[in-house]
Amino acid sequence: MADSSFDVVAEVDKQEVDNALNQASKEIATRFDFKGTDASVAWSGEKIAIAANSEDRVNAALDVLKDKLVKRKVSLKSLEYDEPKPGSKGHYNLEISLVEGIPSDKAKAMVKQIKASKLKVQAAIQGDQLRISGKSRDDLQEVQALLRNNDQDLPLKFTNYK
Repeated sequence: MADSSFDVVAEVDKQEVDNALNQASKEIATRFDFKGTDASVAWSGEKIAIAANSEDRVNAALDVLKDKLVKRKVSLKSLEYDEPKPGSKGHYNLEISLVEGIPSDKAKAMVKQIKASKLKVQAAIQGDQLRISGKSRDDLQEVQALLRNNDQDLPLKFTNYK
């Protein structure tokens, strides 16, 4: 019997993020508490830019975006951002980047964790993803459960199950 395998990746569905972004932008444009605050949520290249005339309104717009992402089943672990920064003319800006791929240090920690579990599987780092292979599909499912419980704050997905 051939080995079974699957890939562990950290990625987000850009189309779902785009849909959530459009919904958040529409809600911000129509909500009363955002009137006169010049609040906006939009793409800025590969990042999401949130702007408003106060730090509180930027955080409120971020909450609206998070709400829309959760409704579209996009993991909030895929967002990386700092505190809102003051910009020009008294505005505040927040730049959010999306996680793409598993960083090598976290991938090494996951491989170490899988080896420590004593399951009969092999874990290999392939660029920014992991390939897990083994003879028993039950062992592979146990590895998935193990990684779900200790996901290293990454939006993990299991793909290419063979």
